[in-house]
Amino acid sequence: ILADGHLEGWPLTETELAMYWCEDGVLGVFPILPGRFRVIADVGNATGPRAADPSLEQIQAIVDRRGPGGVTLTDAVWLSGFRINERKVAAYRKGRVFLTGDAAHVHSPAGGQGMNTGMQDAFNLAWKLALVCRGALPAEPLLDSYSVERSAVGEKVLADAGRLTWVATLRNPLAQAIRNVAVRVLLGLPPVHDIFAGNFSEIAIGYKRSPLNGPYARGVGSPAPGRRVRMLPGRPPIGAGNIPRFALCTQAGAEVDALIAAYPLLLEPQPWPPFRADSFCLVRPDGYVACAVKDIGSIGRYLNALGGT
Repeated sequence: ILADGHLEGWPLTETELAMYWCEDGVLGVFPILPGRFRVIADVGNATGPRAADPSLEQIQAIVDRRGPGGVTLTDAVWLSGFRINERKVAAYRKGRVFLTGDAAHVHSPAGGQGMNTGMQDAFNLAWKLALVCRGALPAEPLLDSYSVERSAVGEKVLADAGRLTWVATLRNPLAQAIRNVAVRVLLGLPPVHDIFAGNFSEIAIGYKRSPLNGPYARGVGSPAPGRRVRMLPGRPPIGAGNIPRFALCTQAGAEVDALIAAYPLLLEPQPWPPFRADSFCLVRPDGYVACAVKDIGSIGRYLNALGGT
């Protein structure tokens, strides 16, 4: 069950989420807007054709029993019962039809991945469609890469959410005790904390097996193909604006100018700052590395293989 509303007496800041694991179930509290929280709790296996919507009193009783104490749920704008479904389509594309978001995958709300995953589906597809519609690239292999990349992410999200749900809803007292100690210890370790933050925020998502990944030379100082590039302070993200283009991260020069001039629809008109002085890193409009090499000829061959203009 879940409820959206205000929490009077909530002891944490509005930038923190909280999970309470109790003998009879889990309680999750997530800030969603200034002064508004989402409360989620499991109440066992549902019976009947659909999960019944709870009352405010039922939610409050769970908050009292499982929460920190002294917290009152008020001004509830949404009270709902729901069942967890987990499934995913085999392919995100069939011809001219593309599936994104809940049309492609549904899963447990554990980890809060659903909305972000759906938006990343659209983000991955939008720049590819834009380049094809503008005539910068042919439809293939670019559009086929959408299903390959995002289906792999969908499988990971389903698996992660399923594991979190299983851990959160343990009922065996011994298993609960082991879980509580293990999580308390592990989340106190900064490296583990960073891994969880990267997964939950989906910043750590990558496309290691993407068909768009090009050559990679060690020692160029950039992330590997399929990995995300960090945003540069004071600059908009790569690909921002109405006309998405690949960014070439390298030092300016005659060869670079000639390459950019050869692909005016595909490359940003100016090079971006290099990762290292002698490197050439091509970054996709969605901020993921396409290839990173030590010779500019490899960049040209990569763009030719895509059919770039």
